[in-house]
Amino acid sequence: MPLRLRRPGTLEFRLERQKTMELKILVLPGDGIGVEVTAEAVRVLKRVAEKFGHDLRLTEGLLGGIAIHKTGTPFPPETERLAQEADATLLGAVGLPEFDNVAPEKRPERGLLALRKALGVYANLRPVKAYTALLDASPLKNDRVEGVDMIIVRELTGGIYYGTPRGISGEGATETAVNTMKYTRAEIERVCRMAFELARKRRRKVTSVDKSNVLEVSQLWRRVVTDVAKDYPDVELDHILVDNCAMQLILNPRRFDVVVTGNVFGDILSDEGAVLAGSIGMLASASVGPKRPSGAYVGLYEPVHGSAPDIAGQGKANPLAAIGSAAAMLEYSFGLAEEAAAVTGAIEKVLNSGRVTADLNPPGQPATTAEVGQAVCEAIG
Repeated sequence: MPLRLRRPGTLEFRLERQKTMELKILVLPGDGIGVEVTAEAVRVLKRVAEKFGHDLRLTEGLLGGIAIHKTGTPFPPETERLAQEADATLLGAVGLPEFDNVAPEKRPERGLLALRKALGVYANLRPVKAYTALLDASPLKNDRVEGVDMIIVRELTGGIYYGTPRGISGEGATETAVNTMKYTRAEIERVCRMAFELARKRRRKVTSVDKSNVLEVSQLWRRVVTDVAKDYPDVELDHILVDNCAMQLILNPRRFDVVVTGNVFGDILSDEGAVLAGSIGMLASASVGPKRPSGAYVGLYEPVHGSAPDIAGQGKANPLAAIGSAAAMLEYSFGLAEEAAAVTGAIEKVLNSGRVTADLNPPGQPATTAEVGQAVCEAIG
């Protein structure tokens, strides 16, 4: 594997293209529609492996509500072991209504947080693209969303979701809840470098989102982003407050290329991107961490639509976000850009064909989850 010097003090790893690769993937179907959409993503991965001559090695594990039912914990030790051994992890969704009122540490979502921490995946990448075929599916006017193509980079393992002290104490009028927002310079710097590197492969613009007019944490965030930007003079940087960003995502979304922000702000803003994409069923995500010796990123890949238990098992779930997440896996964790492009191109072909699920308002009879997955496989060739 060659090592190339990009600029003084910064090393860039470049993956060698191999004709045949072994792809060791842990599959965690999870809960609700996660089982159905993950099955179609796996079907597409098998088609890619067949077409491009790769050796696909799949293992399956438990996470979330199903893991609680079978093992008593949302993140069993066996799942952690499998995740550490795999090259990448594909997740469906976690969460079931029966756990809505239990203690936080016993909820399915706690398993996802623990998995992210175990893998050290610190940056969540959420592409938001307005496909031509879906312009009418967005509640916004076509001229607002046409041409939108951005990536929201969310810091994933710090901030208020992980800060301590936290908890609820006392009772009656003095009952008190506390959560702590905390970031170190190192945590901010590494996710910002990820954003700038991505921008260099796109339109070379980074927008940093904070609340520096109120929060000391955001004041540090803004200073660190500004310092990091000095190493990327070819990338434009601008800063925006989170409330204004939420408004601009609706009023002028084309202004954004790469958006980088903290954990809680990124959680909210990236879901707002569903309005631009036409359906939350279109939003894929990649959660990436340190690079392995090969130069590939440790990665956890999942759609962002949640477990949607109300439609689980009915064949109504849109699998394109899960399939898009599999495409991201091929690119970031295996360096297979051609294979990833084949999947994303197939997704666009299927969208143009109208062979899609009901959430995308097809012109005719809606396709089932499995029919969409099959259509993507056929479009790959």
